[in-house]
Formats: sequence, C-alpha cells, structure tokens
Amino acid sequence: MIVRIWSARTSGDPSAYEQEFRDHVLDALGGLDGFRGAYLLRRTAATSTEYVTLTLFDSFADVRRFAGPDVDAANVSPAARAVLDDVDERVRHYTAVVTPPR
Repeated sequence: MIVRIWSARTSGDPSAYEQEFRDHVLDALGGLDGFRGAYLLRRTAATSTEYVTLTLFDSFADVRRFAGPDVDAANVSPAARAVLDDVDERVRHYTAVVTPPR
C-alpha cells in the first residue's frame, strides 16, 4: 500500500476545510481504482489549524493515475485553496510495510 501525505494550514474556520474534504475530496477519490481510503488529521494551535491528509492507494501506478505525471505535486482544488491560508505544493509518498490486521 502507498500512503500519500500532504499538509496545509488555515487561520480561518477549521470546519470549512473539513466540510470540503468530506463533501468533495472523498467523493472524488472514492471513484478511483486502487483508492483504499483517507484520513484527515487536525492539529489546532492558538492562532491556526494544521491539516495533514493521508490517502491510501494499492500501488504507485494507482497514485500516478490520480496525480498525473508529476506524482509529487499536490492536487488541491480551487475550493480547498479558498479556505486554506497555506498549502504544501509537494506531497510525500511512503510504502506501508506494517498495517493493522483486517
């Protein structure tokens, strides 16, 4: 399994990106071959909120079909950018070598 990790930050209403993720990001990802799920992680500080997304794919070929030729480029919609102050333009990929039992 390949884990794609991306992060972003906002000083605005954190529920705005969470709703965008639930309503649009998961919906778009759900129809992709090889997509196995996603996590949205939140860390709140005094003046901002940081998000980290983990998207799970069966193989790197599945990631390429989602991400396109530059697999390390972030795939961030205009709607998501509208509610986030700062987004990472690059992502990281890891191979999951130990996973929870099914």
